[in-house]
Amino acid sequence: MDYRTGIGYDIHKLKAGILLRIGGVQIPFSKGLVGHSDGDVLLHALVDAILGGMAEGDIGTHFSDRDPKWKNANSRLFVKHACKIAERKKFAIHFVDCMIIAEEPKLSPYYKEIQRSIADLLSVPISHISVKAKTQERIGEIGKGKAIAAVALATIYQRSARLMEGLL
Repeated sequence: MDYRTGIGYDIHKLKAGILLRIGGVQIPFSKGLVGHSDGDVLLHALVDAILGGMAEGDIGTHFSDRDPKWKNANSRLFVKHACKIAERKKFAIHFVDCMIIAEEPKLSPYYKEIQRSIADLLSVPISHISVKAKTQERIGEIGKGKAIAAVALATIYQRSARLMEGLL
């Protein structure tokens, strides 16, 4: 099997009056993430990680923030698109490790819900999704509560016909 790893990163500003959605889960908070789509930093980082593992560009390659049809789009659509490309190329997602970087809100109460959301999207067991959060120790824009970032790492594999022939 051909194992690969992709990494993704995203950051968005926080603004009052917008719903906060992280990993496909709505989080109660007084601010939300500003973006062309729904601003879900974690799902955006996840898309980049999946696409990166397949050498298929990044989220902007597939969903331009200049295209009005993606305005306010649910980021779950972007993940499903990346999964369709993976399926077409005979890749399967094996494991995802996610880190959210935010000063607030506290995200640990939502880890399981975010894990479940991502596992359902990717059709993998929940035990194959890791979610954690870190603060910026009050340093920089994230530390001042003005932004949230996310990093995702995806381990994927491809069952190559050539590799499979060698096993038979």
